[in-house]
Amino acid sequence: MSQTKSEDRLSILCGTRRPTLWVTREHQKIDRIACPWLIRRFVDPTAEILFAPTGHVMEVAARKQAVAFDIPGAPLTHVGDRCSFDAFLDAFGLDDPGLQTLAPIVRGADTDRHELAPESAGLHAVSMGLSLLYADDHALLTQGLIVYDALYAWANHARGQHHDWRPVEM
Repeated sequence: MSQTKSEDRLSILCGTRRPTLWVTREHQKIDRIACPWLIRRFVDPTAEILFAPTGHVMEVAARKQAVAFDIPGAPLTHVGDRCSFDAFLDAFGLDDPGLQTLAPIVRGADTDRHELAPESAGLHAVSMGLSLLYADDHALLTQGLIVYDALYAWANHARGQHHDWRPVEM
């Protein structure tokens, strides 16, 4: 990861304000959990994430001096067939191998192209389930961060491992 590129981009988006402030659409699912996870784990661990109704995200961003993301017109959002997670990786120069493993999983789950990575369908299912269990966006994000921590740990330490234990009949 290029720390200089990350800091430069953060300064362009947020100036000297720390913790940084970010806003996206409420009722998050895949990309809107993945991006706050990426922000907090790799960009600004003290970042504050706000959620707003879709039609008010840009107004909230302007009023709160927050960076909008994952919505048309935001500086970090979907471009072509790539999702906002990809935009964050590119913008902040995050080339960590674990993140590069996660990128097609997130993209596949978020854009309904599960063929991009076998794990995309599982991430989609878990994300939809979380959104049904937690009506409060901040509570949902707290749980979602754990999911992405686990995926990142898998990507770095357990990818390729299999689990096929079968009990021996007695």
